[in-house]
Amino acid sequence: MKKYSIFIWLLAALFTYGMTSCEKDDTSDFSSYIDNPEESEEPETPEDPENPEEPGEDPVVVAGSDTIYIVYSGATATVTGDTNGYVSVNGADVTVNALEADTTMLLVLSGSSSDGSLLVYRQKKYTIQLNGLNLTNVDGPAINNQCGKALYMEIVEGTENTLADGGTYAEALTNAAGETIDQKGVLFSEGQIYFYGSGTLTVNGNSKNGIASDDYIVFQKGTINVNVSEDGSNGIKVNDGLTIEGGTLTVKVASDGGRGIKNDAYTTITGGTTTITTSGDCKIETVDGVRDTASAAGIKCDSLFTMTAGTLTIKSTGDGGKGINCSQDVVFSGGTLNVTTTGSNDVGKPKGIKSDTGIIVNGGSFTVKVNKSWACDNGTDSETPAAHLTVNGTPATKTITKKSVIIKY
Repeated sequence: MKKYSIFIWLLAALFTYGMTSCEKDDTSDFSSYIDNPEESEEPETPEDPENPEEPGEDPVVVAGSDTIYIVYSGATATVTGDTNGYVSVNGADVTVNALEADTTMLLVLSGSSSDGSLLVYRQKKYTIQLNGLNLTNVDGPAINNQCGKALYMEIVEGTENTLADGGTYAEALTNAAGETIDQKGVLFSEGQIYFYGSGTLTVNGNSKNGIASDDYIVFQKGTINVNVSEDGSNGIKVNDGLTIEGGTLTVKVASDGGRGIKNDAYTTITGGTTTITTSGDCKIETVDGVRDTASAAGIKCDSLFTMTAGTLTIKSTGDGGKGINCSQDVVFSGGTLNVTTTGSNDVGKPKGIKSDTGIIVNGGSFTVKVNKSWACDNGTDSETPAAHLTVNGTPATKTITKKSVIIKY
């Protein structure tokens, strides 16, 4: 009888633990952080690049506990709604110091300044609304997010917004503790960035990257144009991964060795319309007597590249320019891909798609054309074009030559 009672008690304990675990299951609905910011966290960086976590639905932006309106006007900026004294203004340079805040925060930006900026210090995720903003910082980022958590960037429907940097950056920018802070592009974030909304954002990079994150970036909605001059660097620079789910993304990069998207981790495309153009030649640098050559590329990816839907168009016109340059597999399973390289091969080899491990085509419409070198290069030494990629299934059209690959299912 005693053994039977212990058995029943164990069953009850296991059932209670299971129910408690289920109650604590997290969701990826962005709206939860607005109502309970201290109890919910944004999706973590996916550890498995082949199966990145779904970001979930659009965040529902409401007036949070802290809703601050910042209106730029020439050499000044006007702030309203700052009931806690988070904001300081120096001319049109605005600093938001909300490191101790546990409440939700919404920053609404509008107006115009040719010499202004926004710098944010915070430990909790928050939202920025771009509501008709034209902001240029002549010596650094237009927006510098020093928050390691998620930044939700809403581009308000019907609005046109422009961010730009100047030709040079201040050599060092320090925080209150005297520590040097990063300023890697026109729009820079220490944490993740989620882009959504139905408006238009144009980012003009004249010195460094257009958009940069030390974490990952997700494009969900909106029309986003990134233009980088000959004196700039990359269109989009991201450390921990990039996902394109929807919207219209157009990237133009004119710098030598510049990449439309430079990604140190995975790249995943599941929708949207993305167009990338690079026109720079190879960048040649000599460090300690060693000559290093970096070619321009539409997408430079240091991990797995996957595409399942959407439209991706890449054109590279500079010497040695590449369409997609990936250190791991390029896996194409759906959508429409068009890659064209027209540059010379005086210094570099202008390949359409280059992968160090494999190029796999499973579905969709896949077109790659080059004037020089190989359309597809998976690292093999074979002179047989069909050996340079793997085609699965039975496509309706299958044409594979050295300079042209057309596969349509």
